[in-house]
Amino acid sequence: MSFHLFRTVFFLIPFIAIYTIVLGALSLASSLFSRSGVFAHHCARAWAWLILATTGVDVQIRGLERVPRGKPYLFVSNHQSIYDIPVLFWFLPFQLRIVAKDSLSRFPVLGWHLARAGHVLVQRQNPGSTVFKKVSALMRAGRSLLVFPEGTRSGDGVVGRFKGGIFLLAIEAGLPIVPVAIDGTRRVMRKGSLTTYPGRVTVEVFDPIETAGLQTDAARALADRARRTIATAVVPDGPSRRATPELSPRPGPAEGSVDRTAV
Repeated sequence: MSFHLFRTVFFLIPFIAIYTIVLGALSLASSLFSRSGVFAHHCARAWAWLILATTGVDVQIRGLERVPRGKPYLFVSNHQSIYDIPVLFWFLPFQLRIVAKDSLSRFPVLGWHLARAGHVLVQRQNPGSTVFKKVSALMRAGRSLLVFPEGTRSGDGVVGRFKGGIFLLAIEAGLPIVPVAIDGTRRVMRKGSLTTYPGRVTVEVFDPIETAGLQTDAARALADRARRTIATAVVPDGPSRRATPELSPRPGPAEGSVDRTAV
């Protein structure tokens, strides 16, 4: 057994389990008195900080000053590792709610926290209109959303094609979109691996993209624009290090159309 696997199994996992149980219990208890999720989010940020500190993740963030406080945003980020969530929850000082796969609900305590704190868990094959109603309600309540539009983690750092459904909703709600590039978490914990490593992570926050006045048929172009912006700050592994390739649009019923279920 390697040192880092030994460290993960006998040190990190037990400590993270304790953080999750204690702070998850506080979060769940708070939901008995308030369903706003504000206190629960503070618990989630404390959980995120403890995980990063315990693992030895050093994060450098740039561009946060570009995003004015006091209004909700849709933060869209590339996805490299399950460590993306603690990194962004701690370093983005906003009341965040995530839109994520419902497989997270199967995790004890963590899944319960997500369900009761107002996060949106999506059935990948059939999101349905109820997801969009929940997202709209969060926007009206002034909560910011965090979404990983690739829908899966990148093992080599290449930023994949963004699904367009959440961009369509942002246009309809007039919600500004903030692209966020995260790089390095894939080396902290690689996709499909249990072992975690100390590491350095960079986060680049870009200028908000206003959606007020845009037509819904601009959603596909908006998703591609956000992906290209994020890709400029991510250095892929291997031969792809020279540049992140442009992605060809997927065939669809009509050019520029966006599937509402593609959150």
